[in-house]
Amino acid sequence: MAATRLELNLMRLLSRCEALAAERRDPEEWRLEKYVAALEDMLRELKNQSSKPAPELLNEYSRKVDFLKGLLEAEKLPSSTEKALANQFLAPGRTPTTTKERTPATKTVHLQTKARCTGKMRSELLGTDPLAIDDSEELNVRKRKGLVSDEKQSAVELDAMLQHHQDMQEKLAEEMLSLARSLKNNTLAAQNVIKQDNQTLSHSLRMADQNFEKLKDESDRLEQHAKKSVNWLLWIMLIVVCFIFISMILFIRIFPKLK
Repeated sequence: MAATRLELNLMRLLSRCEALAAERRDPEEWRLEKYVAALEDMLRELKNQSSKPAPELLNEYSRKVDFLKGLLEAEKLPSSTEKALANQFLAPGRTPTTTKERTPATKTVHLQTKARCTGKMRSELLGTDPLAIDDSEELNVRKRKGLVSDEKQSAVELDAMLQHHQDMQEKLAEEMLSLARSLKNNTLAAQNVIKQDNQTLSHSLRMADQNFEKLKDESDRLEQHAKKSVNWLLWIMLIVVCFIFISMILFIRIFPKLK
């Protein structure tokens, strides 16, 4: 199926955006951001057309546009470490945009961006000039591209670089997975400790309730015993008073008053 006018315009603008992304841009450069926004509108309109391209081609366009959008968002991050981490998760296109390209331009842009972020991180650690490091990185890349004239050798070198970055991504993913496992184990351990503490607290509450009931029973028994003791003491005092009273009367009767 022949490409429509909208698709041709999308391809031209996409190629222009890839060329701009490969260049070193001024922080105040605004064209790339506007172009990417126009690409999103054109891609959305292309998906809604009746005579739209094949799904694989649409997915490739979306992948490249998302890559450029993510690249712009990564450049807005404050630190070089965050930029490098964000670039690690960017996914460049798989196929060239134009027939003149031997390798996808987005892959080249991805490698250049990673090299710049690595140079800035290195300069922050060593206290060197990041512009000089960026120039040396770009100079090395250009020299490699100039020396490698054979297409197969260039493809092998690019595959090696991609494999290196793929290994770095896998290593980072393994480290994140290890941290997630460690966090999970710590969470489970803390959960078990909290569970044991809850069980101990529940047992202590049950023991406290039982001791309270026993203390209440003993208090009732002691109160009853005290009441019984008071009753016996009262009867004894009454008997003693009566005995003294009767004894006094008898004493008066037996020993009358002397005249």
